[in-house]
Amino acid sequence: MKIPGHQNLFNGDCDIHFYQAPWNHWRPKKGGRHSVKAVHHMVDLLARSGVDTYLVNPNGQRAYYPSKVAPTHMDGYKRGDRKFLYAHILGQPMTRAQSEAYLDNLTRFMDRYLDLLEDGVDWLAETSKACRRRKISPWLSVRMNDMHGANSFEGSYMNAPLLADPKHRLRGTTLNPKEGTHFTMMALNFESREVRDYMMRMIRELVEDYDFEGMELDWTRTYYCCNPVASKQTTEMITRWHADIRALTQRRAKRTGRPYPLGLRVPGHFEVLRAYGLDVREMINRGLIDFLCPTATWQTTWNMPHDNFKKEFGDRVAIYGVVEDGPNWVGGYAPKTKERGFIRYMAASAPLLRGNAAGKLVLGADGIETFNFFCTDQWESAGGDYKALRGLEDLKSLRGKPKQYTFGTGPACWVETHFEFPLQLPCILEPQWQRQFQLAMCSEPAHARLKLTIQVVVEKGDKAPDLGVTFNHSWPNYKAQPTQKLLFPVGPLTEHLPECQAFNYSFNAGDIREGWNEIGIVNGSRQRDNAQQRKENSVNIASIELAVR
Repeated sequence: MKIPGHQNLFNGDCDIHFYQAPWNHWRPKKGGRHSVKAVHHMVDLLARSGVDTYLVNPNGQRAYYPSKVAPTHMDGYKRGDRKFLYAHILGQPMTRAQSEAYLDNLTRFMDRYLDLLEDGVDWLAETSKACRRRKISPWLSVRMNDMHGANSFEGSYMNAPLLADPKHRLRGTTLNPKEGTHFTMMALNFESREVRDYMMRMIRELVEDYDFEGMELDWTRTYYCCNPVASKQTTEMITRWHADIRALTQRRAKRTGRPYPLGLRVPGHFEVLRAYGLDVREMINRGLIDFLCPTATWQTTWNMPHDNFKKEFGDRVAIYGVVEDGPNWVGGYAPKTKERGFIRYMAASAPLLRGNAAGKLVLGADGIETFNFFCTDQWESAGGDYKALRGLEDLKSLRGKPKQYTFGTGPACWVETHFEFPLQLPCILEPQWQRQFQLAMCSEPAHARLKLTIQVVVEKGDKAPDLGVTFNHSWPNYKAQPTQKLLFPVGPLTEHLPECQAFNYSFNAGDIREGWNEIGIVNGSRQRDNAQQRKENSVNIASIELAVR
């Protein structure tokens, strides 16, 4: 089910209008105050980039807008007040110099919010005004359980006062009972009436007092709602609570005469979510939501089964493909500056954006939502390629254009393993072992005369591996071309990290199937007579990258 006029969605966090990165953000003259011009500058940029719906995040655990019903992150802050912010960084692994630099940047950042507050500007209200001016639909993206202040429950300015009381916190139980608990999982417990009422007050204010026309409930920041495994009674209580939010949006729609779509941003493992009290399927069955944004944490998904979701849910909900800012956890290298990128910011690469979007649209996604795009703007070496947003939701316009595909990798600091679909990489291939990898891609027009390059990235060893590659069960290709080059540059990053080695294999782009494709890798070495040989001739595959060009 497509929602007319809502195919190219851009999600901006609560700080997006207060960044002053060198790329794409409005900046005052030296020494000048922050201004509402920053809001209009961003909306103008999105309008020029083909975005039709702007999802604005107004909150963390606290309101980041001048709320009348909820505590805000600015309560008690005075200009340049480092002491106010100090508790937020307690326990973080920083040197004294790093802490001082962090606090310097954070006070400047908070002072920009203060500039607008002192000038009587409500940046959230201005955002909807700017969207109306540029004929972009203004939606909200409410973070349901943000844990950016998890290192200091009592002290961080980001936390709701309720988090300081253990009775309103989750137990923090990890998936493996042997690991005990973890503080980042001790989020607000929605089994608590006080927690639900707290969030409902904020949501009601946002729906009733602001001029927006859609809302996404973001359960990826974080995924936790109730203590696992939630009982049927608890899950039903949470479902009814979402029904109350639905009633709010329906009353708003009736009053304005305009639809007010309500949706969920969630991981794609709905059964795991249900264990935490969020029953996505039941909410869809009861007609409580209009759209669904299945995704992962930070790195984007390449194997999200949108086709299966479409078969299961039919036309009951719109399903958006979410393009996150990390293609995977394989970094890059800039030989001129010696910069090591711990991640390749996808927003700086039009081919990566196109490949990820195409893989979701070809499986039936009703549109594309881009998320964390603005993180690339804060990268000192590059900014987001906003021009690449135009047509990102249109599979027809993507065909024939250069694209890059890859696979999600783990483990990493921002990978929630039990919520995310199984990550196919990295993997180890002993001699004569083979693996098949599945990837969604779109077919290409014959007249475009495109070529397909499959690049296998391995951890460097004492000798070059003997790898064969198949594409959709073709005859194995052993004609490897060693290289250090990325398939496409990402900002200044043009090479793989020195500890990695890549090998390129050439194929015919005409062999790309519409939808799921199979890439096979075989370790061609036969030296496996004993444990030592198997170890010496094993290959650690860090990533598989594909270029259509």
